[in-house]
Amino acid sequence: MAVQRCSPSVLDSIARPDVHLAIWRRPLPQGLAWLSQLDWSKIDDLDFETTLDAVADAVVEGLAEAGYPAGARGDALADEIVQHARRFAAIHKLDAVSIRLEVIETDACRKFHADYVAARLLTTLVGTGTQWIHGVEAADTPIRQMGTGDVGIFKGRLAAESLSILHRSPPIGEAGETRLLLAIDPAPAPGAYACAH
Repeated sequence: MAVQRCSPSVLDSIARPDVHLAIWRRPLPQGLAWLSQLDWSKIDDLDFETTLDAVADAVVEGLAEAGYPAGARGDALADEIVQHARRFAAIHKLDAVSIRLEVIETDACRKFHADYVAARLLTTLVGTGTQWIHGVEAADTPIRQMGTGDVGIFKGRLAAESLSILHRSPPIGEAGETRLLLAIDPAPAPGAYACAH
């Protein structure tokens, strides 16, 4: 089952056994509107693990090393990532998380699937949001889509043997689109980074 509401408290629903996807419906924060104007050739991907105690410093340092701007814009992006990391960790009672901020320009993970993690938070900060379906992939299965700025927590294969929600990265290759995707997992998460969504 998927639950969706315009409140961050909906993400707590992922702890329920019958909920396999919780989506916080929200517009992209105005303080992040500048992201779509970045020169992506000058931006590197971030991929690191951090404890909750060190998450703020680790994110700020990582963004600077990856080429994101400093000042108020960088602070707004850092705050966005840190708040999601803390909320995800609180829901799952974690002391450490894996954070990935990835620029996607190809059709990554084009098949619907579930990840080999207990849970994964996904939010698209630039571009088309993650697609998802109920049940199995078939020609007549309705495809649903998260909006830019929406925050979703998907249960993974380590949380349930049979998952009722599958997801994929939207096909963007032919459109020449760029996406900026934030993914947060429990740490350590071996084998968790095979796909972007």
